[in-house]
Amino acid sequence: MSSDILHSGHTPDGGSSPQSKAPPVSKPKFWNDPKKRSLLFQVLLLTALGFVFYTIIQNTLTNLEQRGMTTGFDFLTHEAGFGIAMSLIDYSEASSYGMTFVVGLLNTILIAVLGIIAATILGFILGVARLSDNWLIAKFSALYIEIFRNIPLLLQIFFWYYAVLRTLPTPRQSLEFFGSFLNNRGLIVPAPVPEDGFGLVIIGFFGAIIASWLIARWARKRQELTGQQFPVFLTGIGLIVGVPLLLFLFSGMPLGLDHPELKGFNFKGGITVIPELMALWLALSIYTASFIAETVRAGILAVSHGQTEAATALGMSKAKTLRLIVIPQAMRVVIPPLTSQYLNLTKNSSLATAIGYPDLVNVFAGTTLNQTGQAIEVIAMTMAVYLTLSLLTSYFMNWYNARIQLTER
Repeated sequence: MSSDILHSGHTPDGGSSPQSKAPPVSKPKFWNDPKKRSLLFQVLLLTALGFVFYTIIQNTLTNLEQRGMTTGFDFLTHEAGFGIAMSLIDYSEASSYGMTFVVGLLNTILIAVLGIIAATILGFILGVARLSDNWLIAKFSALYIEIFRNIPLLLQIFFWYYAVLRTLPTPRQSLEFFGSFLNNRGLIVPAPVPEDGFGLVIIGFFGAIIASWLIARWARKRQELTGQQFPVFLTGIGLIVGVPLLLFLFSGMPLGLDHPELKGFNFKGGITVIPELMALWLALSIYTASFIAETVRAGILAVSHGQTEAATALGMSKAKTLRLIVIPQAMRVVIPPLTSQYLNLTKNSSLATAIGYPDLVNVFAGTTLNQTGQAIEVIAMTMAVYLTLSLLTSYFMNWYNARIQLTER
């Protein structure tokens, strides 16, 4: 009986023994609680940073007031009073400073997009070519990469602008080919002039793109279920090229051409691609392609050799093995460093001011800043543009990278 009482932890009168009571848990002191301590440190850090920024802003405003300089964005509505060599939208000297910002922004986006497209295509070709079994092709690719990635980009821009394009003949002695003219003032090509009915061709072009995307999704599901492949690439090219072409022909070719003509000392009509754009595009594309090529080569080498051996055992050609087996797996390694190269190309486009290409830095952070004196506003807007472009590029590439990554079930 007594042993049962001892084991049950109860006294004969129905109470519980003192030994069965758990000792009260004491709460840790404030300094011994990691969560509260970390929260305190974060509050102190934010307070200190806020004080630093407040001090900087107050000092800046005080200095501006002492020098009689005003702040604000009212200057964007004032007349600019200067011309711009190249504009994708209607612009004149009577336009506002806000329009100079838009013109510079569009020119920056244009050179960034053109450079990314050209550098990606050239970089992938060189990256694959460097691993070619052909000795001449592999060595040529390696020589290209070692030369262009080790020469400063600014020097390459100067080379294409001053040593190549500026040495071309004058407009009267222009090099003519297929109705286009090349001289030291740029490349002048016929300008397309849409006529009635051309809107149907544009609708057909975008419709073909949507149809190609739907076919690609259907072909992927079909291959997963049956293992049968479908020529998605050739079908997509056929749709995107064939549908607009057929609509263009059946609608009576509603597109005219404004041919350039030499009048006086320059050409009138057509579209002029200024030499600054050509030099910057060539330099950015060739320079960045050398880095992309090494990224592609590293991605291909990261794919297990057993994958290519298995493809060879199945009787697949080298071209199909590269396109269907190696490249899709290599992209998982290529995408992250490729994102960095795209960001570098976009930011390197600011070197355009060295040769006078009217990008955002040259037009807005240069001429507009000098005329208005609104340094804080102009520099802040310029920085915000490059930050936004970089974040958008990173977001898109991260989204694509997440899509192609292997997911475990």
